[in-house]
Amino acid sequence: MCLILLAWRCHPGYPLVVAANRDELFARPTAPASYWEQAPALLAGRDLDAGGTWMGVTRRGRFAALTNFREPRQAPDHEANPPSRGGLVSDFLTGSANAEDYLAALAPAAKSYNGFNLVCGTMDQGLWHFSNRGGQPRRLDPGIYGLSNHLLDTPWPKVAQGKSELARALDALPAEAPLFDLLRDDRVHEDDSLPRTGVSLEWERTFSAAFVRAPNYGTRSSTVLLQDREGLISFDELSYLPGARVAGRNRFRFSLEQDNSS
Repeated sequence: MCLILLAWRCHPGYPLVVAANRDELFARPTAPASYWEQAPALLAGRDLDAGGTWMGVTRRGRFAALTNFREPRQAPDHEANPPSRGGLVSDFLTGSANAEDYLAALAPAAKSYNGFNLVCGTMDQGLWHFSNRGGQPRRLDPGIYGLSNHLLDTPWPKVAQGKSELARALDALPAEAPLFDLLRDDRVHEDDSLPRTGVSLEWERTFSAAFVRAPNYGTRSSTVLLQDREGLISFDELSYLPGARVAGRNRFRFSLEQDNSS
């Protein structure tokens, strides 16, 4: 996933608002969002190649999402046969450790993965961010955050623009259309504002849009997740084919289950 916009405890009625795009090769096999057969409480799409996911939520309110950290293949710490980064999301969602403990246990082994950003947590235990290219796990204060393929809140044009548009879209809740509109923005930014991440300038231009369009690669799905103050989760996913054609929409609504294990 290449763009995650989060509003964390910024709205009185919706303490968690997520708008996110997943960008990937169209040839990579993918299953749309659904409840997983082997983990019925987990709602997420699935990477059918490596088996993990890029974003998901559970019936008890565990949330996680991931982006790759863009870096040249020749980077000294690029792993030749690394474990799947998508497994970091599914492992947290199917586990029982809180985000702080999960990330503390992950940190010593994090260098075995290629670069990633992981956001995870729950409403009652807080939301956390960790990158294996950017220091120690961090608990997020209330605020609006943006994450693409660098560190949290790196001011790439689509991140800065997306955060501003998300702030405005909060005023329209519970309407989701403004959130999907900002995710569908395919405007390419000016060259002098683009980062230099080791890919060609042509690709930097392509990647600069919130909604990525290329012949064999692009935005595969847009997801809006809302959690209201009563514990109702709304999870809406639009899937795309090459040429930005809509492949389908998956919409889920559920109330959080109480954890009675203690």
